[in-house]
Amino acid sequence: MSENETRLYSDLEVETLINEVSQAAFDAIEQAAGEAAKAATLASLEREAAALREAARWRIEAEIRQETIKATKKAGTKNAVIVGLVCFLGGLAVGIGGTIIIGGK
Repeated sequence: MSENETRLYSDLEVETLINEVSQAAFDAIEQAAGEAAKAATLASLEREAAALREAARWRIEAEIRQETIKATKKAGTKNAVIVGLVCFLGGLAVGIGGTIIIGGK
């Protein structure tokens, strides 16, 4: 056959070529869909992991704040007891001193 001649294909050859091209296209579409599903799953997993990391960070921060609140309450209670004791002793000293001064006259 020379370059100028046109080759004629039989109906069977044309159908075979169409079927092969169709199957290759179907396989390519199926593979692309699988890759897209994988990408979507990985993106979803990344978002989930980021959300879990954020939740863990907030939990740790809440625990730190809770410990700080406990320490502050403990220190506040201690300070209140010290102030109460100082006031009581000061009042006692003033009362005894006043009684001695008044009784001594």
